[in-house]
Amino acid sequence: MANASQTTKEDLRRGLKERHIQLIALGGTIGVGLFLGSAKAIQTAGPALMLAYVIGGIVIFYIMRALGELAMYRPVSGSFSTYAEEFIGPWAGFFTGWTYWFMWVVTGMAEITAVGLYVQFWLPSVPQWVPALVALAGVYVANLIAVRLYGEFEFWFAMIKVVTILALIGTGLLMIFTGFGNAGESVGFSNLWSHQGFFPHGIMGVLLALQMVMFAYLGVELIGVTAGEAENPEKTLPSAINKVLWRILIFYVGALLVIMSLYPWNQLDGKHSPFVMTFEKIGIPAAAGIINFVVLTAALSSCNSGVFSTGRMLYALAQKGQAPAIFGRVSKQKVPANGLTVSALILLIGVLLNYVVPEQVFAYVTSVATVGAIWTWCIILVAHLRYRKAVQEGRVPPASFRMPGAPWTNVLALLFLVLVVVLLAFDKDTRVALYVAPVWFILLGIGYALTQKGKSAQTADTKASAR
Repeated sequence: MANASQTTKEDLRRGLKERHIQLIALGGTIGVGLFLGSAKAIQTAGPALMLAYVIGGIVIFYIMRALGELAMYRPVSGSFSTYAEEFIGPWAGFFTGWTYWFMWVVTGMAEITAVGLYVQFWLPSVPQWVPALVALAGVYVANLIAVRLYGEFEFWFAMIKVVTILALIGTGLLMIFTGFGNAGESVGFSNLWSHQGFFPHGIMGVLLALQMVMFAYLGVELIGVTAGEAENPEKTLPSAINKVLWRILIFYVGALLVIMSLYPWNQLDGKHSPFVMTFEKIGIPAAAGIINFVVLTAALSSCNSGVFSTGRMLYALAQKGQAPAIFGRVSKQKVPANGLTVSALILLIGVLLNYVVPEQVFAYVTSVATVGAIWTWCIILVAHLRYRKAVQEGRVPPASFRMPGAPWTNVLALLFLVLVVVLLAFDKDTRVALYVAPVWFILLGIGYALTQKGKSAQTADTKASAR
């Protein structure tokens, strides 16, 4: 186990600078869900959606602190898959690595299809599959050249999202306090409670919104995957992780506060982006085009992260003999080229989906991806508990960056994640994830049994040769 980890650290190039890690962490918490999907979430919970984001954000913060402590103990590209194997067992590493790979492949298929849709806003005559294919080829080549190029792509993708949200919050607050863009009449905050109250659908509305909230946070754990290629992980990872919570509060809660102050929540019908509506109210005629561009970069960012993380996860699995050995090799550029290539080829299915995918599939995809993310987050929390136990027993060294409140915060976060999974059953679109997940884990169980059988046969052959 240690040898595999050591190999991982030696083979991959540490080419991600602090600014890359910071923006990858930030980009991971700001997705398409905020720009387009927030209207549907607002209909589910009303203004109380902000509370759902705060609660979900606090849980994510503790998950990231647990991951940060593990990453300080051993900063490797396999991240949670490696920690799962070391502190829970080989089966946990196998299940987690392949589930995370599957999660990003599924998400990437949705995002690559979305790219085609967004480009048609400007070029309606261009077949939807063309921009999808071009986008996939672009991020694949960028990932193949060098990890630093991936970092540069993510840096600028995240910067575009950040600037857009800050512009919305800044101009929105001007309208709320001064009446700028609203004939000089200040809007105030009364819309937050004037339409059936702050909790128009009660606590149940907040609970039912949690699935969408947690999907929005999918990708924040990418900080852990970058650990094996960060130039100075001891400095950059704690800094990025500690800023996750206040970023969530500013970008998600701040944006929603402005949007629902400017518009009664029941006027946001889910068919139009609240961001477009807000910029149009300010008087920006090209609002729809601007937000379409931002959402396009968000989809490209997600696809870029998907190719990056799937390649690294296949590499880590191959290092431990849980995936074909060919994925455990790196190119001259010190990137896992074989894993990147196979993941990109499978993502081509996303291009084909442009012909056959009905609208509901995106709800299905987000639900399945959320289950994959929840599995990963649960494994991080459990592996952290086992790590702390190993530290107490003197089997491993303690990390300088520690998760506050453990083990109680681990238990509370795990209970919260179980609640989110249970809540998936309450909506027909999200319920499909509860059908897909057992099938996926049964397939993983079969795959793990086959790898163990192969290892046993290999060991027997080695002993026979030695005789």
